[in-house]
Amino acid sequence: MGLKPDHWIRKMAIEHGMIEPFVETQKRDGVISYGVSSYGYDMRVSDEFKVFTNVFSAIVDPKNFSPESFVDIKGNVCIIPPNSFALARSIEYFRIPRGVLTVCVGKSTYARCGLIINVTPFEPEWEGYVTLEISNTTPLPAKVYANEGIAQVLFFEGDEVCETSYADKKGKYQGQTGVTLPKLG
Repeated sequence: MGLKPDHWIRKMAIEHGMIEPFVETQKRDGVISYGVSSYGYDMRVSDEFKVFTNVFSAIVDPKNFSPESFVDIKGNVCIIPPNSFALARSIEYFRIPRGVLTVCVGKSTYARCGLIINVTPFEPEWEGYVTLEISNTTPLPAKVYANEGIAQVLFFEGDEVCETSYADKKGKYQGQTGVTLPKLG
């Protein structure tokens, strides 16, 4: 990277629009932290959620996903039922440079409450709002706070740029704008 990791993230975000909106310092008073961290960026979850339900006895099929599998919720909090699952999206829009790969991990505050955040890596030249997968592994309802930190994005800069980027492949989740459901290529 050449620069200290947090300085590199600030430079890439400000000069190249890598993260928008961008929070230059970590915010943590009274909220689950978000913003620049030592080696990454703690992204926030928006107020749009899709909570899975079995009300209609739909089958979850990644090749033929039914909207009857979930209910839409918009609000400052989302209650995820026991042993259930929700989709959400990040507040931040990401534009990953061609020479960078990210790995995203859930925040320990949520993990300690039995909420697991799964996000796939952001490949070189992927861009969009991040669709977040939030699993409640507990036998109790669990609360997620909108507009606060949900996961940390770690950035890895390669010695060289990749031969084929996500944009080159015309990836199916390129430029996603909302909570994006599974789809085939």
